[in-house]
Amino acid sequence: MAGELKEAGSTATPTVPPAPAAVFHPSAALPRSAPARVKGGSSRRVAALKLLRRRLIQAVPLMLGVVVINFGLIQLAPGSFLELMTAENQVSDPATIELLRKTYGLEDPVWMQLLKYIWALLQFDFGFSYRQNMPVIQAIWMHLPATLLLMVSSITLAVSVGVAAGVVASMKVRTFWDSLVSVAAMFFYAAPSFWLGIMLIVLFAVKLGWLPVGGMMKIGGGGGVLDILHHLILPTLALGLFYAATYTRVMRSSMLEVAQADFVRTARAKGLSRNKVTINHVLRNALLPVVTILGVQMGTVLAGSVVIESVFSWPGIGSLLFDSVSSRNYPVVLGIMVLGSLVVIAANITVDLVYMWLDPRIEIR
Repeated sequence: MAGELKEAGSTATPTVPPAPAAVFHPSAALPRSAPARVKGGSSRRVAALKLLRRRLIQAVPLMLGVVVINFGLIQLAPGSFLELMTAENQVSDPATIELLRKTYGLEDPVWMQLLKYIWALLQFDFGFSYRQNMPVIQAIWMHLPATLLLMVSSITLAVSVGVAAGVVASMKVRTFWDSLVSVAAMFFYAAPSFWLGIMLIVLFAVKLGWLPVGGMMKIGGGGGVLDILHHLILPTLALGLFYAATYTRVMRSSMLEVAQADFVRTARAKGLSRNKVTINHVLRNALLPVVTILGVQMGTVLAGSVVIESVFSWPGIGSLLFDSVSSRNYPVVLGIMVLGSLVVIAANITVDLVYMWLDPRIEIR
């Protein structure tokens, strides 16, 4: 009887088919959200490339407008290099003056000169500098490394000091440190850069003798990289402290505003420490206004280098521009203005791309 029951039970039990062999697929190792994440990352890269292409297309009419406006302003300026050469008795022969006028195309109408200049720019020909006796692009290229070095060091100093001081002031709000940072930022923001440069020379070069008065290296050279960095300290301080004061004030206000956001309250409610909340949640979102101002101020940094390079005898684009304006060397002036416009356009495109990295919530259209 037991055997019959056992046999009956065995026949009633359904036969379970064997499990199929496990087949490994590379996509099985990824979590469920990985494909969406990869797809989202690729879509953002495509959007960034579209944005870059659109900005480059928009830069063409913008550069054309800059060239036309600057060329018109140059034409409105009184005098020319021929009049200056005649006044300095460099050229006195009327035949030579007439030959130079034909050589530089000064006999053509203004609209014809503009068309010829635009056509030359399309061929990467910025004209000829009679002062340096070389093409304009070559004269700019000789002075460009010194200006780029000064700009990069000044911006690095400004962003580093400004962001750090703004974070400290926001974390120590309404304390002695907040008051100290605010007073220092107000002082350097109000102080003219040329006056600050002169005061730094008087204190550190004349009185204390710690740093050189000016120039990029010792007379005769041979100092190497350390000598250049030694000469770079004072110009960097004079140019960078003004922008550091601006970034400090903006960073402090932005940090205090972001600290009141809902996601920051949520992070605190989860028990995260104050430093983790500040660095991981508040700081990254508070950097957006600083990045915006940094992109806008790239052109002003290049313009500010004109004054600083004159004060410290720094052999950069600023010194070349000052000398070109004084000598009516207008092709060099136009070339430097075009260069400044390119710097501003590139900086604004970079700001748009950095915005994506800082805040993925920003939609690029």
